[in-house]
Amino acid sequence: MEINERITKILEYSGLSASEFADEIDVQRSSISHIMSGRNKPSLEFVTKVKTKFPELSWNWIILGTGEMKESSTPLPFSEKEENSSPDLFTLIDEDYKNEVFVQDNIQNETLRELNNSFPSPRKEISSDSQRLEIFNDISKTQQSVNEELKPKETENKIKRIVFFYENGKFEAFEP
Repeated sequence: MEINERITKILEYSGLSASEFADEIDVQRSSISHIMSGRNKPSLEFVTKVKTKFPELSWNWIILGTGEMKESSTPLPFSEKEENSSPDLFTLIDEDYKNEVFVQDNIQNETLRELNNSFPSPRKEISSDSQRLEIFNDISKTQQSVNEELKPKETENKIKRIVFFYENGKFEAFEP
């Protein structure tokens, strides 16, 4: 029995149409028809995808056509094998990367907290145009006295409003 005939038998065994089978094992639909017609032989990747989807099928039967189509002792699906065996290298690397990112995020957050605690932040209050903040009353009085000293009396400029714009889109407006 040729390999294209074995693929046809697997198709019949699965109960799927050729296009459904192609979608199920994640190959192009045209490759199924080319293999079944005998135009092309299946690649190792194709056979591996079939075996992954149908683990009960025998490797020897799929590749060589010897033995029974189904293995007598069905191997455990991949997810169950994973629980019983030690993890592979890529899983360990992935877990290490996730842990490293977690640790770096925690270090960064803790550093920011320490910086915030070590430098007293000015009293932040969001105000509307009609509110005055007591903190800036003294500053505005000082500014007024400096302005009086530096500028002649007839061209007196006074600060009308101070506005702070923050990167997050918020702002604070202060009026002396």
